[in-house]
Amino acid sequence: MKNAVATKPRKTHPASRSRTAVEPLRDAERTKQGILDAAKVEFAEKGLAGARVDTISEQSGANKRMLYYYFGSKEDLYIAVLEDVYGAMRQTESDLDLTHLEPMQALQRLIEFKFDYYLNNPIVIRILAGENLHEARFLKRSKRLRDMHVSLVEALQAVLAAGRKKGIMRSGIDAVRLYISIAALSYFYFSNSATLSTAFDRVLMSPPELERWRDHAVQVILSYVRP
Repeated sequence: MKNAVATKPRKTHPASRSRTAVEPLRDAERTKQGILDAAKVEFAEKGLAGARVDTISEQSGANKRMLYYYFGSKEDLYIAVLEDVYGAMRQTESDLDLTHLEPMQALQRLIEFKFDYYLNNPIVIRILAGENLHEARFLKRSKRLRDMHVSLVEALQAVLAAGRKKGIMRSGIDAVRLYISIAALSYFYFSNSATLSTAFDRVLMSPPELERWRDHAVQVILSYVRP
């Protein structure tokens, strides 16, 4: 009878160990993002009061225990949704890289971006409208919100300074007030398109009307900043 050959334990490659360690983290991030995505839809449709944790859990594919584990409570999940909505918008604005463009080009790009972003992300309008009904009570509890806006204001201030230096933008323009004006021209259009379309018998969400208002927003703001 032949002697049995001892089997040596297989060595685990360092890269395999690294993948094994990373995978649970990726799974956790996917689970959290899935919960956030489902929560955005639920909060947008029903508001904080009407939204149901059971529905969010069912739509995300994560059980309620995991939802509470990652976010703590329904209100904390709502705040996380607000931060996620603002964070995605701010990140995309940052990617515009405004300070490396000519001042007027940078401003036009920002105006067009705000219009296109609201058009392509209507859920943002509903989430922000709901929080305004709460008078930003939950947004005030966010620890990340102010930091998100600092870089945007600084970039807009740099664009205005460059425009003044070239003599193509007037002095005395407040960057925050200008940004609110840019956002308002698009936000109000989309948030009130149904009532305005009915009141003026004009289909504001039709492609021709959308194109006209987008151009109108650009002309209003650029006319304002010129000397």
